[in-house]
Amino acid sequence: MDKYDVLKIENQLCFPLYVCAKEVVRKYKPYLDQIDLTYTQYITMMVLWEYGQMNVRELGDRLYLDSGTLTPLLKKLESKGLIQRERSDKDERNVIVTPTDEGIELREKAISIPMAIGSCINLTQEEALTLYRLLYKILGK
Repeated sequence: MDKYDVLKIENQLCFPLYVCAKEVVRKYKPYLDQIDLTYTQYITMMVLWEYGQMNVRELGDRLYLDSGTLTPLLKKLESKGLIQRERSDKDERNVIVTPTDEGIELREKAISIPMAIGSCINLTQEEALTLYRLLYKILGK
């Protein structure tokens, strides 16, 4: 084994993770185009559909996004009428994000997306669950 074998792309765990992530997001695109969301907007809305409202910092932590990415994303969702941002009454430094009625209604249009994506990823349910657990293990969860 050559000492440079460690630098071969086929020996890198990061490479198939990167490519798979891109491919999965690409599979979402036609479904998300139908509801006029990008993938990042979609996952943001999923968190808000689940929790109802949260401050920007908590939202960023949950999505693994920094404020430089999250702020323009939230402005775009707000301009689409899907969320509302308000400063907290208790602490003006905190911005609370809440889905609007229109944002909540969008959930009905999005309900079929996970099943559609599941059907175009070539994994059994058991394999998908194993992968899910392994990925969250990498994330330390």
